[in-house]
Amino acid sequence: MADSEAMEQTEAELIAAVLDGDTARFEPLVVKYQPRVFATARRYARRESEVEDIVQEVFIKAFQRLASFRSDAPFEHWLMRIAVRTCYDFLRAHQRNRESSFSELTTDETDWLDRYAAEPSSAGEDEDAARRLIERVLEQLPLEARLVITLLEIEERSIKEIAELTGWSIPVVKIRAFRARAAMRKCLARTTVKKYL
Repeated sequence: MADSEAMEQTEAELIAAVLDGDTARFEPLVVKYQPRVFATARRYARRESEVEDIVQEVFIKAFQRLASFRSDAPFEHWLMRIAVRTCYDFLRAHQRNRESSFSELTTDETDWLDRYAAEPSSAGEDEDAARRLIERVLEQLPLEARLVITLLEIEERSIKEIAELTGWSIPVVKIRAFRARAAMRKCLARTTVKKYL
């Protein structure tokens, strides 16, 4: 079968072919969803080599667990659930190496923090500095908090979607979101205080 024909097959047909032993039919699924999985992994890992490792692990897990895929939900949802959980596992394994100090703030980040503290509405001028500062704050949060904030605020997913992706109940997601926002505010307040000491 030619590659162009494989791309024209539906996801259900590709999955059925892989489960019947034609492992090469998994490749079009990788090609289709690789950009989305890469985008998700980049939110959790900084170095490109780490991102690549996460993406590879996601697709290995998906291939190994393909028999557990139930076609009552889209393949993409099932795959993204694996991606989020793999990213969470990565965070857990690398948490010790992620600690950084706010004393290392760049001038742009410090200026942005000053503008935000003085007038929050005017702080949108330097989005790059804001993004870097948010990344630093996220690194200081506990794993569950970082995961929830990333899914809820950065990826703009609903509480229900987060529950589906993580396997947590909706009440647990709500509690963790509340605690994560509180931890983030506390971390930012600490940063501001340290800056002026």
